[in-house]
Amino acid sequence: MAPDNIGKVRSGVRDVPDFPKKGIVFKDITPILKDGELFRASVDLFLEQCRGKMIDKIVGIDARGFLFGSVVAYELSVGFVPLRKKGRLPYKTESAKYSLEYGEAEMELHVDAITRGERIVLIDDLLATGGTSASAATLIKKVGGDLVTAIFLIELEFLHGREKLAPTPVISFLKY
Repeated sequence: MAPDNIGKVRSGVRDVPDFPKKGIVFKDITPILKDGELFRASVDLFLEQCRGKMIDKIVGIDARGFLFGSVVAYELSVGFVPLRKKGRLPYKTESAKYSLEYGEAEMELHVDAITRGERIVLIDDLLATGGTSASAATLIKKVGGDLVTAIFLIELEFLHGREKLAPTPVISFLKY
């Protein structure tokens, strides 16, 4: 990974205290997205990790995973698959539930989005507790995909989210 790109991208992360609730410091990537140079540098980080892996498709998690994942898929000339919150996909879906602090949520994937045996990379902006990502991994495997790796722009290491993705290799660029 190009250390200059990592430092450059890190400079664009804005801390927003007490969002979405008191005591949480939100890692806001909006400054990265609005700056063409920072956005390109962040996409380049993902691309460095994907090139040469014989990938068939990129799966992006709703919604910020779409921003990075679709550009990476375009650059690699592979398909992009949106993994959405329950009720947002129009065709037949598979779903997987995951735990939130107060209750459960569900992610969905079209049943025909991945062909059995396709090599998949999962992309999202942030790995925190790992619940959403673990449900994504479950869905990818449920429809027959081979999850090669999961890649995140930011990882909140103190929440140990990567443990929920084991044995899938996890890559993150900015660790907090």
